[in-house]
Amino acid sequence: MDVVKVGMADLKIVKNPQIITTLGLGSCVGVVLYDPEKKLAGLAHIMLPDSNNSKDNTNKAKFADTAIPYMIDLMLKKGAKKERLISKIAGGAQMFDFKGKSDIMKIGVRNIKAVKENLHKFNINIVAEDVGGNYGRTIEFNTNTGKLTIRSLGKGTKEI
Repeated sequence: MDVVKVGMADLKIVKNPQIITTLGLGSCVGVVLYDPEKKLAGLAHIMLPDSNNSKDNTNKAKFADTAIPYMIDLMLKKGAKKERLISKIAGGAQMFDFKGKSDIMKIGVRNIKAVKENLHKFNINIVAEDVGGNYGRTIEFNTNTGKLTIRSLGKGTKEI
């Protein structure tokens, strides 16, 4: 089985029978886009919600507001149809306990919100999600079955 690894602030597009995976999602959110008819999938390991708040926003995969449209574009170029795209998301944990009331340090929560807003903007339904909490996740998407497998330390494995 051909397993394609996606690094932090990275994104890749794969097709059946490939499997795509990303390790160590903490506050980062893993966003899978999938065209079930073409069995074509994209996975972005999104680190931050918004490229406008960054001095260096050259890496489109790093931010929710740039990774999602970029991934859609790449998938359409490979034959996906926008109206068939569905999404599964995981991650966005609050890995550390911050005592302050400010949301600025709550990167996980902000990432989840930004991912959902950007998917909604492009009319892409989130059909399954495993987000929040205070634990990391490793995810693996099977382009043949359309299943997202989530492994978490102390939480076991689940499929969505």
